[in-house]
Amino acid sequence: MAVGARSGHDEPEDRPERDESPAGGAAVPPEGEGDTAGGDGDGGRPPRRQRSFWLELPLLVGIALVLALLIKTFLVQAFSIPSDSMQNTLQRGDRVLVDKLTPWFGSEPERGEVVVFHDPGGWLEDTVTPEPNAVQKFLSFIGLMPSSEEKDLIKRVIAVGGDTVECKENGPVTVNGKSLDEKSFIFPGNTPCNDKPFGPIKVPDGRIFVMGDHRQNSLDSRYHQELPGQGTVSTDEVVGRAVVVAWPLGRWATLPVPDTFDQPGLNAAAAMAPAALGVAGAVPLVLWRRRRLTAGRTAG
Repeated sequence: MAVGARSGHDEPEDRPERDESPAGGAAVPPEGEGDTAGGDGDGGRPPRRQRSFWLELPLLVGIALVLALLIKTFLVQAFSIPSDSMQNTLQRGDRVLVDKLTPWFGSEPERGEVVVFHDPGGWLEDTVTPEPNAVQKFLSFIGLMPSSEEKDLIKRVIAVGGDTVECKENGPVTVNGKSLDEKSFIFPGNTPCNDKPFGPIKVPDGRIFVMGDHRQNSLDSRYHQELPGQGTVSTDEVVGRAVVVAWPLGRWATLPVPDTFDQPGLNAAAAMAPAALGVAGAVPLVLWRRRRLTAGRTAG
């Protein structure tokens, strides 16, 4: 017997594999990728086609307009400067952004702030405004252009409710007896009020006294003292505080409160505080002394 020979009952060493491929030689997808009955596949549905950009464009424009309207209504709004009354702080044609958010939380205008406010009545009655076209009205509605329907003004707050404000000829503006140093913002060559001295005026609560930085070219609170409130403006008419010059880009700048409005004693309530504390401290002493005198008379 030859070495290595096998019995005829043994299986051959190399059995040919059975061809289990589908008829016709169709390819079989890898395990887990084919469609099976009751499986979790997509059921053979074709992939979803992406929506056309032109179909989505109206939706995107609509969302942008809604956001612009919300921002204009609750956050900030752009206003254009139509006159020279706030030079050199603001020039004719400047665009400023006005903060409309803080008034929603009860914030009141403060001295030194530049604010936009609606015409209180009678300030702009002789001012002729051009009739806006449909595009201007729409852009104004969403806040991309200044208001075309309402007459608005922009001035600096000089005094607030409870303050006493005054300016005599050749003198400075005084608030609660404190002189304002206005050199940093008043128009070069102007006087504080020589064209229209005024006061003293007691500003009612809930109102503000405003003046333009270009004093000899500003019809501000000084020129409307015959109106209710002696030319003061109700805080309900205030749209918001102008915080930044946004356009043109070469004039970009913030609009901070000048340092003179932060001087000690300017606040009417603060000026009264020392006297009030003195009275409060004296009352117990007076009562104690009277009690001792009364006790002494009784004992005698």
